[in-house]
Amino acid sequence: MAASAFMSPIIRGDALDYYLGQGYYRMQQDLFTCQFVPFNGRLYTAHWLRLALAGVEWGPEQRRLLRRNARFTTTVQPFHPTAEYEELYARYREAITFDAAPTMDEVLLGGATHSVFNTHVIELRDGDQLIAVGVFDRGDRSIAGILNFYDPAYRKYSLGKYLLLLKTDYARRLRLDYYYPGYLVHDYPKFDYKLFACTAATEVFDCVGGQWQPFSWEAVAAQSAELLADWLPENLAGLTE
Repeated sequence: MAASAFMSPIIRGDALDYYLGQGYYRMQQDLFTCQFVPFNGRLYTAHWLRLALAGVEWGPEQRRLLRRNARFTTTVQPFHPTAEYEELYARYREAITFDAAPTMDEVLLGGATHSVFNTHVIELRDGDQLIAVGVFDRGDRSIAGILNFYDPAYRKYSLGKYLLLLKTDYARRLRLDYYYPGYLVHDYPKFDYKLFACTAATEVFDCVGGQWQPFSWEAVAAQSAELLADWLPENLAGLTE
């Protein structure tokens, strides 16, 4: 894929900020939202998150991880696809236990020849060796975390969580307002790591009321119950077959 595919974003930064604030998110070259996701033959409710960056404070776990990984070199730059990224993504994909797109190119472009997003990347290196990559899109007042992957040999360093901290810190240094890490899923803890940066500064989107509210598991449970009451059983019966 030619590097020029990522040279001229089309979506303005203020427009991306707006749609992220409405509970939308990037999928390849589109913006989408959802309230339900299927896993193992069951439908779960999805709950979109954002970090209010002015309220972020590191706790003992976060400070410990930052100290532990400080020896790695971090670089933030505009994203251009490279063979080195694809090779690392392929090794990461072979080691994970969940479904993922076959290539990084498929994750970000999905067959398109031009990116409409202002995409950046955090490179993490141990000496000259690329060990992790974090991809995010920039708006005017926010960033959206799109993809993290790492060398399976460095699993013990919790590089996925570390990249969450690095993205948060990058956005704070720019004095942005929000970092959108995606969604978590009620009663399905595989996505709970997205709370790692700072639960106290995290907000969850109430798609019924169209409002962001301080994150709590009680709020997520209440939103989930309301969504299920509105949609089940008759509206979603066909989706569970």
